Amino acid sequence: MSKGPMYLVLLGAPGAGKGTQAALLVDKLGLAHVSSGDLFRENLGNQTELGKLAKSYMDKGELVPDDVTIAMVMDRLARPDCAKGVILDGFPRTLAQAEALDRELGKLGYRIALVPYIHVSEETLLARLAGRWTCKQCKAVYHQIFGPPKTPGVCDVCGGELYQRPDDTPETQKRRIDVYMKQTKPLIEYYQHAGLLVRVNGEVDVESVHAALLKVIQEG
Repeated sequence: MSKGPMYLVLLGAPGAGKGTQAALLVDKLGLAHVSSGDLFRENLGNQTELGKLAKSYMDKGELVPDDVTIAMVMDRLARPDCAKGVILDGFPRTLAQAEALDRELGKLGYRIALVPYIHVSEETLLARLAGRWTCKQCKAVYHQIFGPPKTPGVCDVCGGELYQRPDDTPETQKRRIDVYMKQTKPLIEYYQHAGLLVRVNGEVDVESVHAALLKVIQEG
């Protein structure tokens, strides 16, 4: 294996703070942040050949095949801003995608360096995700733990009534977490078996998680 870009796969459930940590690592390490969501939006928006191909499946309500997704990712990894390395966020999502990524990187003489997993208990994830309340009038957003209104149920800004959007309720967020955990379990086992997975405690403050991630990456 030749010395080349550093490829990291960042894992973490919704509410684990993955996006925040990816942005901090990008700034600190000079790596590119490659998010699968951004990649799809870019290819669809620019109507690239891969974007058109992906859209043909999405229009039929079908899942975009892994080979189309991996082609988008590899195309992105070939760009100049990825020369030092990349933090992959939201990809791979499945075991088949992880194996395909390993194969494609292997053809170039590269491999995944490390897979940091920001681990947060389901109880904490739910508290973070299901605590959002929105003002009906001015749309200001509050959090019952991290940013509560001065008077429960009343907006500080305009005095409007606060409500929970359907996608912010505990039931919806629990389903979201359950889906993620079920989908990610095989990935965690795959990278653990490969000796690449490193668990980082995501229950602490943002700065502490960042410091722990930097430590495992620099040691890895």
